[in-house]
Amino acid sequence: MLARPKEPAVQGTEIPIASVATVYVTSEAMDHPIDHAFDNQYGPGGTRWVAQEPGEQAIIVAFDTPQSIHQVTLEVEEQQTSRTQELQLAISTDGQTYRELRRQEYTFSPKGATFEREEWTLQEEDVTHLRLWIKPDKGDKACHASLTSLALR
Repeated sequence: MLARPKEPAVQGTEIPIASVATVYVTSEAMDHPIDHAFDNQYGPGGTRWVAQEPGEQAIIVAFDTPQSIHQVTLEVEEQQTSRTQELQLAISTDGQTYRELRRQEYTFSPKGATFEREEWTLQEEDVTHLRLWIKPDKGDKACHASLTSLALR
């Protein structure tokens, strides 16, 4: 059995996304729903969201009331396909226009790097929507986007 790393200790309380927001996805596999990204199963081997359809995908977290976001922690795992996944994090304070905060690439290889964890410190207030845009492979292979976990503070 794999030992799962504990969630890092940071200032602030984790935002209970399931209680304070509606999450929209462009696609999800029945056996890998978006709920898996918020189920506290962190680290390699954790549950994960996987898109049903290959290609670019979006996850939008629409908050019931505006939130202050001070940290975004996300994890991505890929053990089977060599690929470079691109991810963009953007926020909105009106639900219409988004401001990009981060853009990151992760290169996965079954015989090398299979897991990526990012912790981004932010100072964003009055956030009504958070969007993750994912391009599962910059080389345009027919890959499926995935996300192991997403936590906001």
